[in-house]
Amino acid sequence: MLVAAVAAAIALVLGSAIGWWLRGARSDRSELVIPPVEGIEVERTPLLRDLRRILNRLPLGVVLVDEHLRIAFANRSSARIFRFDRKGAVGEHILRAIPNVAIERRALDALQGEASFETLQLGEPGRLRTFAISATPLPPDARGPRGVVLVAIDRTEVARLERARTEFLSNVSHELRTPLSSIRLMIETVLESGDAEASSLFLPQALAQVDRLTELVARFLEQASTESGHIRLRLREVDLETLARSIAASFEPAALGKGVNLDVKAARPVRLEADPDRLAQVFVNLIDNALRHTPSGGEIAIEIDAEGSDALVRVRDTGDGIPYRSLPHIFDRFYVGDPSRAREGEHGGAGLGLAIVKGIVEAHRGSIAAESMLGHGATFVVRLPILRIARE
Repeated sequence: MLVAAVAAAIALVLGSAIGWWLRGARSDRSELVIPPVEGIEVERTPLLRDLRRILNRLPLGVVLVDEHLRIAFANRSSARIFRFDRKGAVGEHILRAIPNVAIERRALDALQGEASFETLQLGEPGRLRTFAISATPLPPDARGPRGVVLVAIDRTEVARLERARTEFLSNVSHELRTPLSSIRLMIETVLESGDAEASSLFLPQALAQVDRLTELVARFLEQASTESGHIRLRLREVDLETLARSIAASFEPAALGKGVNLDVKAARPVRLEADPDRLAQVFVNLIDNALRHTPSGGEIAIEIDAEGSDALVRVRDTGDGIPYRSLPHIFDRFYVGDPSRAREGEHGGAGLGLAIVKGIVEAHRGSIAAESMLGHGATFVVRLPILRIARE
């Protein structure tokens, strides 16, 4: 484990160099200045004098604790991680500076020679962050244990990605299992009945489920292409209004069936160099997303405009909106704001559509943002450069 290995290496270096210091050799313990140590050549002492500076530049939190569980040294990252004044914490008992019983217990175990590695959540409720924390005993001398080095690294993003991966696997298994089960049932019914009427009823439905699976796999492949940065653009001049109206027309039957008004508005003609097929995917995914979240009687507006050197596309809806906590994550791959809705067949998804949109827009050197208030609809704003994109 990375943190445990780093902690062991730090403990090995510090063990011979600062045992004297942990015993109180200096009154100002916030400064880590290394004197000559028996067994270490004089010419190497300048390297040891740089140890404090090195520790302070590490992105890892490093805290040294003496045999009485008093903090002897804390680097800058540890102050940010554990939320204390690092100079004021020097000399304090670890539990007073870091009010976490689990960390104190690990430090006590380390004083008995038992190294440990644990994942803990620290912070205020609702703002918890995940940290991997290692407690490693400093090498003892003839007088016994000399202290403990605590090393902490922020694993919040890793934990978030792991949750996203787990949710993605769950969503994908559901998305694949449902149409496959339906196809199997329909084909078995046709085979067992041998009836022409059953064939005419179930085979088209089975074909529709196959199409659904094909679209799902295509989205996975598209996302993989987006993530790898291998989106190839076939650039040519595109009229945004013409493209938007053609895509909106394909959604009109679904919108009418749901009782949703779908409209395209262009403040002025906007033409730019872009890949029309890729931009069509952007419109398809944004309109599909809006339609899934807009109830009967609602409206969806696709607005075309220009601002400075940018083309603007706004897709507004009067749907249920996006929760505030979800707004920063809606373009993340596999993110599903409401997992319960992701399992409602045509109303859900695997969390890929908006991630694909973001990848396509950024491939065009553009940007996309979302604005929303829960219960008051959502607006997606796409900015695309009108000037020619540098050809690769």
